[in-house]
Amino acid sequence: MSEPAKSSLTEAVDAQAAAAARRRAAAADRVVVKAGTNSLTDDDSNLSHAKLDKLVDDIADLRVRGKQVVLVSSAAVGAGIGRIGYDHETIEDAQALSTIGQSQLMQAYSDSFARYDTTVAQLLLTQKDLDNPDRFTNIHNTIETLLAWDVVPIINENDAVATQELRIGDNDRLSASVAIGIDSDLLVTLTDVGGVYTGNPKVDADAELIEAVDENYTAVQELVEASSTGGFGGIQTKVEGARRVSEHGIPAIIAGSAASDVLEQVATGEPVGTIFLPINGVVE
Repeated sequence: MSEPAKSSLTEAVDAQAAAAARRRAAAADRVVVKAGTNSLTDDDSNLSHAKLDKLVDDIADLRVRGKQVVLVSSAAVGAGIGRIGYDHETIEDAQALSTIGQSQLMQAYSDSFARYDTTVAQLLLTQKDLDNPDRFTNIHNTIETLLAWDVVPIINENDAVATQELRIGDNDRLSASVAIGIDSDLLVTLTDVGGVYTGNPKVDADAELIEAVDENYTAVQELVEASSTGGFGGIQTKVEGARRVSEHGIPAIIAGSAASDVLEQVATGEPVGTIFLPINGVVE
């Protein structure tokens, strides 16, 4: 894609419509927050308590504002790698590592949320749970009960029982399914880059932030696919998940987990990250 076309993507969405979507996101009562592995682990795949505490601090800010929060958290496999120093070569390795890392991850969340006198609950899901109406009804009812009890549900894929044929694939798709299924008002996907860019910002100094996505989605998707290399490839599923949520009338934001008070910025309508405008809902 040519440079002029790249530049046009950053200005393709009407500014007033984008601002209205930001206001709608700020007013959300129920928020699904998804945190990726790189947002929670260090360069050696060890669970980073500093990063995790920051995430919890950000979520606590939303809760103080009266919002219900459901957290979809990756990093179980990464935490397992950091714990025993063994990387995975097969899906069986990854499954075993997840069982080691998941307990570490939940203990860290429990300790961190305890600073705010907040209880957390663990839900491990597979694609079958989401596809089966009875199972998903049970999941939905459990989440509703936890939220009524002022408990923070923390969801992850059940890697220990998932297979390549059955697994959701990643928590980007899982978070989108959950956001739609529990009638959330907003999906925020936190990643190690500041949003969706015209190139890979890790290697391209000229990459520009695309602040809003609406009718320019196809061009954005093509650009992301073309620029995805190495660790930046994961942005594709984040973009696809955000779009899927927006098609159900729910705004979605992809933002950098390291940004100062990132969820507070979302809750105050600040232009942080990339917002996907809701398609089937009225934006006011």
